[in-house]
Amino acid sequence: MIKNCACGFAALSLALTPLAVPATAHAASAAAQTFPLTYAVGQIPVADESRAGYTRDKFRHWTNGLDPADGCNTRAEVLLAEATEAPAVAAGCKLSEGEWLSYYDEQEVTDPAKLDIDHMVPLAEAWDSGASAWDAKRREAYANDQDAATSLVAVTARTNRQKPDQDPATWMPPAPGATCRYLAEWTATKLRWGLTADQAEIDTLNVYAGGPCEKQVVHYTPAP
Repeated sequence: MIKNCACGFAALSLALTPLAVPATAHAASAAAQTFPLTYAVGQIPVADESRAGYTRDKFRHWTNGLDPADGCNTRAEVLLAEATEAPAVAAGCKLSEGEWLSYYDEQEVTDPAKLDIDHMVPLAEAWDSGASAWDAKRREAYANDQDAATSLVAVTARTNRQKPDQDPATWMPPAPGATCRYLAEWTATKLRWGLTADQAEIDTLNVYAGGPCEKQVVHYTPAP
């Protein structure tokens, strides 16, 4: 996970180029990218948004997850991956006990039923920002994206439902310490999936990137 604003920006090369990877890695997958937040925001294309034709069921989720043999769907696999104390797993991948930290509001949660799995960039926002042009298979991949730790996050149901489909221009996590991490993960998700942003969204990102989050970095790998 990306850390808050205290991350080691001084260790980052000042050259605004992706980290070098072996040539063979490019054949297997896209290269990982690391940029300062201020630069990363500038790589998001600016475009007007449209919700015409959107329905949530156009993004199939939760599917069988990364391991269809484990009996757990995407939601359960994210909960297992993000637990700070592993939960008990009963038949049918029923989870109980365990412990999680919801970074949006810095709340510790011990009941998995009180957690939601938030799409960092909500499904409706993704649709508005380019996913309307995708086929059903790519939208399904987006909605169940466990290959990037920033795409799906376990948070309290309360904060997830306060956010719904809003972008950072109209909603931010209530915990002040979550701000820079959240904006970096939002930006990473937009870049990973080649999504656009409207002007108000870009303006908000730039305000933070040029101020309290100026030392924040963004890590992402373009989606296949």
